[in-house]
Amino acid sequence: MIILNNISLNFGGHDLYKNVTLQIKNKDKIGLTGKNGAGKSTLMKLILGQERSSSGEISISKGFKLGYLPQELDYHSSTSIFNELINANNEVVTINNRLDDINDQLTTRTDYESDSYLAILDELSDLNERLIQLDGDNLNKEAEMLLKGLGFDQNEINFPYNEFSGGWKMRVEIAKLLIQKPDVLLLDEPTNHLDIESIQWLERYLKNYSGIILLISHDRQFLDNITNRTVEISKSKFYDYNCNYSSYLKQREEELLQQISAKKNQEKYVQHTQQLINKFRAKKNKASFAQSLIKKLDKLEDIEIDSFEAGGMKFSFPEPIPSGKIALTVKNLSKEYPEKKILSKVEFSVSRGDKISLVGKNGTGKSTLIKSIVNDISFEGDVIQGHNINIGYFAQDETSKLDPNKTVFETIDDVAVGEIRKKIRQILGSFLFSGDDAEKKVKVLSGGEKTRLSLCKLLLEPYNFLILDEPTNHLDIVSKEILKDALESYTGTLVIVSHDRDFLDGLTDKVFYINNRELKVYYEGLTQFLKSYYSDETTFASKKQNPNKTNSKDGVNIKKLSNRLKTIERKIESLETDLSKLQDYIYQDSSDENELQKKIEQVKKLKKDIENKYEEWAEVSQLIEQ
Repeated sequence: MIILNNISLNFGGHDLYKNVTLQIKNKDKIGLTGKNGAGKSTLMKLILGQERSSSGEISISKGFKLGYLPQELDYHSSTSIFNELINANNEVVTINNRLDDINDQLTTRTDYESDSYLAILDELSDLNERLIQLDGDNLNKEAEMLLKGLGFDQNEINFPYNEFSGGWKMRVEIAKLLIQKPDVLLLDEPTNHLDIESIQWLERYLKNYSGIILLISHDRQFLDNITNRTVEISKSKFYDYNCNYSSYLKQREEELLQQISAKKNQEKYVQHTQQLINKFRAKKNKASFAQSLIKKLDKLEDIEIDSFEAGGMKFSFPEPIPSGKIALTVKNLSKEYPEKKILSKVEFSVSRGDKISLVGKNGTGKSTLIKSIVNDISFEGDVIQGHNINIGYFAQDETSKLDPNKTVFETIDDVAVGEIRKKIRQILGSFLFSGDDAEKKVKVLSGGEKTRLSLCKLLLEPYNFLILDEPTNHLDIVSKEILKDALESYTGTLVIVSHDRDFLDGLTDKVFYINNRELKVYYEGLTQFLKSYYSDETTFASKKQNPNKTNSKDGVNIKKLSNRLKTIERKIESLETDLSKLQDYIYQDSSDENELQKKIEQVKKLKKDIENKYEEWAEVSQLIEQ
């Protein structure tokens, strides 16, 4: 158990916490929420002893082992990641070393009746018992399981730690924490560097974790699926709720509505009482009555209305100029580096108005594909933009492109052109850069502020094709929801890479999935894709192992496949309608030779798409039969 009793913490005259109390019980899984700067990460550092409170006490149950994952990492090692994990479990390593030492002694010693020999036998028994409790014999298997679950291939587990990028090192740090099985896990934004598959794996692991979890995350679905308690930090106070994040939002909103209603009633009461006081204070026979009313008002405690995740961004994308019906065509796109082939003969088309999730494990080529589309890197194959296409691109490293020595205003002013320059301060205000904030240097901005500033640049021109690579990094939950609302209302074409399932849910209607250097298209939203893809994968794998075995999930998977089949049939019908219209045009109007040639190429492309759809239809039909 962890108890924070009457804690206050003051920074430069500002109270981060003021007389707050919090009791964290065994098996609590707590989501910490609050605005940036509210003190979420600081709370973890107080519990760890890395920060000291101005007053109050923190008590932690004796023997409690704490495990901490910070947002930033500063660790280097030439050891293999597998050995990093093994050595992270210090107690198991220490026990195994001591057991080796005892076994060496037992093979050489002959003083079987001595007290020291009997004592060493007792120690041997105790150590073996403790090793069983820690499941020490399965340490190697567990290390492999953790690394695989977090996205590492079998051939990578013996690679040196320093050969991996920062994001992959952070995954190793997560695995090192989990293999130690601490009594308390303090996790500060653990999903920042994970892909969807690894997030889902970690989610399942933490749901079944037997210890205490204190979690900071801007991933709403991750919070909802893990936590059973939510603590909001706001205006130096703690607000404690025995529920997950979404349920907390509903309860908090109901409380605020009650506070607003009570505040209005109080204001009416004060106004009415003041009128009575003014009416009777001058009358001798009513003066004592007026004085009693004054005393009542003096004793009345003013009802405060809590701040609640307010002040989010407010914006919408400019109405784009319509593009041609086919926004983008990619043919035989391949990309390889000296050490690795990333993409192989990728082909697809994007229609005007499509909203597409581009997903896949980290390192499979999502950003590579996007950089090829916007011509940021060299590649083999063809990328053909449709008629009147104007691409707005947000790169994964977009914030690193900002000049740290420019102000927020200068950053936008330098790229704004034409009439939009008159609205720069208005646009910055909608991204929470109002007043003096617009004169801040970029180098002093937080990660979330830099992301907001980079997104702000997309409003300077009416792009009809947005390509966004991880635009939600460092954004808080409220800002992500506002960005999602803006993208849902956006009438242009959208391709987006994100690992935030809640953000993508309902936003896109197609999934482009990259795996084994190939791209597959799924005509469904991300949530349906995740359900059908992983469920189908699991079912088909089990059938291969035991083809005669059936279970209750078979009917569910057949239903999903049937729905998929209907989606393919509708797509074939739509493509054939488009083909018929094009062919009619060719037969009826052949005066413009250049236009005619374009239509002929489109006919070829449509025929190819229809052929591919029929092949997909046949594959799904066969799976249903199986």
